[in-house]
Amino acid sequence: MTNPPIPPTDAAGNRPPGPGIGWSAPWRWLRLGLRDYAANPLPGVLHGGMMALFGLVVLVALHDQFWLLAGAFSGFLIIAPALASGLYAVSRHLERGEKVCCSEVVQLWTSGDRRLMVFGLLLGLAGTGWMLTSAALITLWAPVPILRPLDFLQHVVLDKRVGLFEVWLLLGAWLAAPVFASSVMALPMLVDTPTPLWRAVAESWRAVGSRPVVMGVWALCIVALVALGMALAMVGLMLTVPVIAYASWHAYRDFERAGLIQPVRT
Repeated sequence: MTNPPIPPTDAAGNRPPGPGIGWSAPWRWLRLGLRDYAANPLPGVLHGGMMALFGLVVLVALHDQFWLLAGAFSGFLIIAPALASGLYAVSRHLERGEKVCCSEVVQLWTSGDRRLMVFGLLLGLAGTGWMLTSAALITLWAPVPILRPLDFLQHVVLDKRVGLFEVWLLLGAWLAAPVFASSVMALPMLVDTPTPLWRAVAESWRAVGSRPVVMGVWALCIVALVALGMALAMVGLMLTVPVIAYASWHAYRDFERAGLIQPVRT
């Protein structure tokens, strides 16, 4: 089964409105993402497989070193959308009814697109900032030095005193929110169009601001699916990562068709 083509634009360059973006939109995006994955599984398996392999190597190598392990996984989670950008290229071809494999992905990764490179660097800096902030909070507040994952579990997560773990979660959510708002529409837009980076980020914020509750639900879906993939010995990432990427493409298209974002197409 192939995806329907993008509806043609009218004389003013506008597209017909797509499905409404309501409470059920995230489930629709996931359903379409799973359909795309099943229709052409190889690119998704390769992308998800590389991320799963990275996760397994890190977990085995750093299993008893909490800060290195936390830093590796935090950085991975933040730059994962950029690493999945090749799947947006696959989505664009699937949308046209074209079957693609890996050459289109390699072409994107070797294109030298400075917008994607700069955005990936900014995401990496955001991950570094989160780790430094998290390390300072836990080091100053924890009752004992946190050196191993077991220490974090015992003295932060399972600590009966209310405070550190709750603040740590809230701080993580507060720092993750702008990263999500900046990237959720920007990355597929950068792959799909020549939109300047600053405008793609602004349009992404505009999309989130136009449907904050729906996008909040979408963010929770992404977190839950990534956590599920990791919980399944990392192997689950072979399914959840590409499905999220394909679903994100459909979210981008819905917002464009609804006129809630306006990428540059000329």
